[in-house]
Amino acid sequence: MSLTAYASNRENPLTVAKFGGTSVADYQAMLRCANIVKSDPANKLVVVSASAGVTNHLVRLSQENVGQEERQQIIAAISQIQFNIRRQLPEEAGLDETLQALIAELELLVGQQADDYKAQTADAILSFGEQFSSLLFTRVLQSLGVAAGCFDVRRVMKTNSLYGKAVVDLAGLRHNCRELLAPELTDRVIVTQGFIGSDSLGHATTLGRGGSDYSAALLAEALDGDNLAIWTDVVGIFTTDPRITDQARAIKEISFGEAAEMATFGAKILHPATLIPAMRRNIPVFVGSSKEPEKGGTLIKQQVESSPTYRSIALRKEQTLVTVKSPAMLHASGFLAKVFTILTKHELSVDLITTSEISVALTFDNPTGTTQALLTSTVVAELEQLCEVSVEHGLSLVAVIGNGLHAAKGLGSNIFDKINDFNIRMICHGASDNNLCFLVPEEDANTVVEQLHNTLF
Repeated sequence: MSLTAYASNRENPLTVAKFGGTSVADYQAMLRCANIVKSDPANKLVVVSASAGVTNHLVRLSQENVGQEERQQIIAAISQIQFNIRRQLPEEAGLDETLQALIAELELLVGQQADDYKAQTADAILSFGEQFSSLLFTRVLQSLGVAAGCFDVRRVMKTNSLYGKAVVDLAGLRHNCRELLAPELTDRVIVTQGFIGSDSLGHATTLGRGGSDYSAALLAEALDGDNLAIWTDVVGIFTTDPRITDQARAIKEISFGEAAEMATFGAKILHPATLIPAMRRNIPVFVGSSKEPEKGGTLIKQQVESSPTYRSIALRKEQTLVTVKSPAMLHASGFLAKVFTILTKHELSVDLITTSEISVALTFDNPTGTTQALLTSTVVAELEQLCEVSVEHGLSLVAVIGNGLHAAKGLGSNIFDKINDFNIRMICHGASDNNLCFLVPEEDANTVVEQLHNTLF
């Protein structure tokens, strides 16, 4: 499925095209993406991530206790990535000066962070990757004869001051886009930044994990866009991770519900938050490869022609299972409320839950670092005031995604008969007709997915 195959009926359709870090990694990558933009006049707004590798460098610079020598080495590495792209572009008065000014501003902030760490400064440092890439990508478009301009998304993407995972003011974004951004789209392509915004005081903020895709979706929603195109390094969404089995195949089209389940349960190509704005405004989302645009991709939309029982298998590793057990639960009320009060206090989000008469099993996603420490100490200590607690790490969540699974006959035998040699730690089914989830030991996860895929597809 190609994006052009789903054209809008509007006289002047608007596509928001988002390019990820590998798609803007260097000059040749940017050139491929610029040709994609040029090939379709509906591409009026382009949202870019930082060039591949830059954000990791910036994350390190934003942290505490980074020595001067390491800071200089990292800033030199970032500068090299940007100027390797710059050297491929036509000479232009002022471009070198603009890049140097950005690098100097970055150096100043990094020095301040080393002396006095602040979350606010960390977000300011992290914002530079997209500032660099949007500036350079605009020049690449212009070198192809495309009328293009660069727009600072912080003018419209207003957020609260929750640095690192800022929340966008949706009503304000819609108003700002109509007043400030929409007029810019009438006669040229506009390039802007993903991942970043600004708070009421004008300080840079970041939207957290998946922020660039989410930014693009929010902008498409605010502008009443006709399509959202996510250009990445893979040819669409697959029936499972192609690194697990070479039998995985690209899916031509899927529904919003299926895609949301896939994104939630481990498909790395999309972050779940990306789909929410598109679903609210019923904006089709296209996912394709900027390296091989001729191969098409996956179209995500509200209504699809085919809704098979089994659409895909997702895998999410690094899961933790917490089981709480107490005879006091039997025929009692309020026990779960007390458990979740503790979890809420520590800002822990439960993924899956199953219950019996005297026990409850809960799963947590990616409980590494701080979260894992909380689960094994503070949270456990408080839960143990209520009940017996056991914590298990080293598990993976396998999710079978499809349609009508809650009513599908033979579902259990189709899935579990094929993997009866493996220990299934927990099964969650019935809450959604789009998924059946279960936990397996992490060392068995890839084999389980491969065997299931060979059976179901």
